[in-house]
Parts: sequence; C-alpha cells; structure tokens
Amino acid sequence: MLDWNEYRQQISSAVGEIAKLSPDTVRGYVQMGGAVAKTGKLDAKTRELIALAVAVTRQCDGCITVHTDAAVKHGATREEIVEALGVAIAINAGAALVYSARALDAYAARTAASPTAATSSGSQ
Repeated sequence: MLDWNEYRQQISSAVGEIAKLSPDTVRGYVQMGGAVAKTGKLDAKTRELIALAVAVTRQCDGCITVHTDAAVKHGATREEIVEALGVAIAINAGAALVYSARALDAYAARTAASPTAATSSGSQ
C-alpha cells in the first residue's frame, strides 16, 4: 500500500507545478468544485463522501487520498466512509452488469449485420 499522507503531499506539489505552468486550467478546476459547494443543498461531508465513492469507481489514487482527507476534516467517520464505499462497490458491480448488457447488444448488432461473423474464427 501507499504512504497516503506522503502521496497526498506529492499530488499537492505536482498540482502546484501545473498551476504555475497553466494557471487557468487549475483555476477552472477549482472553480468547478467551488460551484458545487455554493448550492448549499449537500453539506461538505456528504459531498466528500460522494467524491470518495466516485474516486474509487474511477480508480484514482490521487482522488482517493485527497477526498479521504477532506471527508475526515469534515467529520466523516470510518463507518460513514465504509458505507460510501459500499455504495461505490454496489454501483461499480451494477455498472459492469449494465455494460455487459451493452456489450451483448453490440455483439447482436454486429452479428445481425453479418450473420457469418458469429461463426467465423477470425476477428473483424
């Protein structure tokens, strides 16, 4: 496993370098995140728990360390984090199931367009 605290510092430093080279890019990213907070419909802890669940489904280690840190700073408990991760696990498995159905649909469309494709051994 990673040293998550060190990794978070490395990410912060790297983002700082990107900000020096492309300040508008990082400013735009920060502005997007800030816009969500301005609605006031969800509290910061809930937003961070959602962000953490999304980070897991996107398999982004940088996002995981940043949003875990932020969730804890906003009062998230271990149990709340585990519940959010449970939602991510459930959705990710569900997403794989839905996309499996899409893959079968793509296969059906491909084989309907060329009936011999279903029995051929070469790739098309």
